[in-house]
Amino acid sequence: MASEEYIFLIYAGFFISIILFCILINTILLKFATTLGIRDNEKPIIRWSAVSKPSLGGISFYIAFLISTGCYGIFFDSQSLFNDGQVIGVIGAISLAFLMGLADDAYNTKPRLKFLVQVFCGIILIISSKYSIQNESLVIQLFDNDYLNYVLTTLWVVAMMNSINMLDNMDGITSQTSFFILVTALIFMGFNNGFEQYDFMLSLGIIGSLIGFLFYNFHPSKMFMGDSGSQFLGLLIAIIGIKYFWNIQDFKTGATIPTKQIITVLIVFTLPIADTTSVVINRIARKSSPFVGGKDHTTHHLSYLGFNDTQISFIFAGISFLSCIIAISIYRFVHHWTWINTTLYLIYFLAIFLSLYITTQQHKDKRQ
Repeated sequence: MASEEYIFLIYAGFFISIILFCILINTILLKFATTLGIRDNEKPIIRWSAVSKPSLGGISFYIAFLISTGCYGIFFDSQSLFNDGQVIGVIGAISLAFLMGLADDAYNTKPRLKFLVQVFCGIILIISSKYSIQNESLVIQLFDNDYLNYVLTTLWVVAMMNSINMLDNMDGITSQTSFFILVTALIFMGFNNGFEQYDFMLSLGIIGSLIGFLFYNFHPSKMFMGDSGSQFLGLLIAIIGIKYFWNIQDFKTGATIPTKQIITVLIVFTLPIADTTSVVINRIARKSSPFVGGKDHTTHHLSYLGFNDTQISFIFAGISFLSCIIAISIYRFVHHWTWINTTLYLIYFLAIFLSLYITTQQHKDKRQ
């Protein structure tokens, strides 16, 4: 067991180094790679920004992921990390998601191929769970039937990879939303003294890479994260969501309560769920494909109401921060779970969802 001082120094140095490294690598990429993610102008593509910008952010995320994995092996566990089938599965699935996103940034791959890769990522996670040394599962444990859990896990992975991709529609939105989700998971791990876990260093590393990316992605941005970034983050957040929110156990009793699991997920992922659900409902209602891009997201409609991009970014950051605090409070302090708790927290989620959905019913003429 490493000393507390040693752990603190390792993480402090690691976190600062990751932030500085990602700022540096993004600076270099921005300077020398000016075409990746800027597709042929003759091909139709709808972006909120009127100016084409390189989609390079995902590269720094993936490099930070590899550095985090390597550093964990060096400082904490050089013996069993790469003998853990689940860790190998996570590395493989995340690498596949990143490469698929990178290919989409460069060549605009077909939606069907993206969907199949997303499903395959979910299958990899399910299979790798059977080879976990730590006996931790990457399968959502909600039903008594394993096959129903497998289906829900795959749907969750596909949904989050698409949801994070769809949320990446305005400067800084996806980055800061992902930041608060990972911070919440990090605090959950901290409550359980999980400072020497692989997930802790991984989450801290990606948080650092998000801060380094926001240096260039906050409005007015100089680069986008692209599909390489959104697919990477979508899968990573799906994995963190399964381990620390879907499969949550009561901090005091260790019991699992299905309604508490669901409510925790709804609270932590309020913004991705609200935005994606609103877009899908509206597009189906007007007989349009949910998978074709458009300027009809909740962020866009807030802009149509008169908010500028910076104000919208702060609105989403505020909601994310509040959801983070509520989720932490639920986990750490609410041990006697009743239907009253379920109702009250569900009202919070519905209030945010309906507020954002109602904005999408205004200025319909500006949708594209």
